[in-house]
Amino acid sequence: MAKRVSVDRWLFTVTCLLVFIGVVMVFSASAVMAKERYGSAYNFAGRQFAWALAGVIAMCVAMRIDYRRFKHPGLIFTLLGVTTLMLISVFFLGRAHGTHRWFHLGPISFQPSELAKPAIIFFLAYFLENKTKYIDDWRNTLLPAIIPTGVFLGLIVFQPDLGTAIACAGITACILFVAGIQLRYFGYAFAASLLPLYFLIFHVSYRRDRILAFLDPYSDPQGRGFHIIQSMIAVSTGGLTGLGLMEGRQKLFYLPEPHTDFIFAVTAEELGFVGAMFVVILFAIFLWRGTRAALRTEDTFGRFLAVGITSMVVLQAFINVSVVLGLMPTKGIPLPFVSYGGSSLFVTLACVGVLLNITKQAE
Repeated sequence: MAKRVSVDRWLFTVTCLLVFIGVVMVFSASAVMAKERYGSAYNFAGRQFAWALAGVIAMCVAMRIDYRRFKHPGLIFTLLGVTTLMLISVFFLGRAHGTHRWFHLGPISFQPSELAKPAIIFFLAYFLENKTKYIDDWRNTLLPAIIPTGVFLGLIVFQPDLGTAIACAGITACILFVAGIQLRYFGYAFAASLLPLYFLIFHVSYRRDRILAFLDPYSDPQGRGFHIIQSMIAVSTGGLTGLGLMEGRQKLFYLPEPHTDFIFAVTAEELGFVGAMFVVILFAIFLWRGTRAALRTEDTFGRFLAVGITSMVVLQAFINVSVVLGLMPTKGIPLPFVSYGGSSLFVTLACVGVLLNITKQAE
């Protein structure tokens, strides 16, 4: 079969639609808060638009570069090294919101943990490309494969950012599953993680409160259950067609960070079930086309890249929507392309550019 001469138009269109929805909803969710805090209703939306523009340019550049050019040890291990150095360096910088997560350069801030996701994807795709026959060799294949992920997870957890660490672990699991790892190893990993998770969750007060709020938010409606209750009120208030863009009420100092972690709740309130389902359907199409790209390519490196990038987007979307609907405990994971956050948006769009090039090269 002849090689395709163009990128996957479905994937490209879905991505652009999600970015557009994101800029609009960030403005709607943040305008009142931005006006009160910074004197301009466009403070957050303007930054989101600038990052979106830079990200779309990066995506268009990446989708024109043959993804196989990234299969170079110098590039792969430089990316790993730079990411590790940045994840360590943030601990020597000042705290922001009680965490060590950001580099700040004037008005620009960058979250190094966002770079950890593509670093893991590219390393695993490179390392496992010729080792699928030996995937169950824990000493020579599995252990070297998961060491970078383990280092990143440890550094990210101590920032602290358990949500991003879980996302990185999920991406790793998806790539290893496609590489053919036996399911018993996932059981071993889950069993080994139980004790650390117990201490990370139940010995940290705010995480313990999130679990209790998830189990019964109405036991403390003005305290630990407040956020999730407000989120569910926003979703239920929207009805079928919503209250209208800019007309939502829960974003007015009820929802925590309505332009970031809970932007899907604002979307459901203002655009209703129809608008919320449209966003969900766009992510479902993204999953379909990303999976299709992975299945169509005969190159193992490209297949692992496609799986990693697709899972990076879809897993985060699934977790974010589940949190907003009260199906999972609260985690600080943004809705890809939609939530406010420059580094997340830029890195994700650049990775989608690589995925689009894979669709172009797939046979």
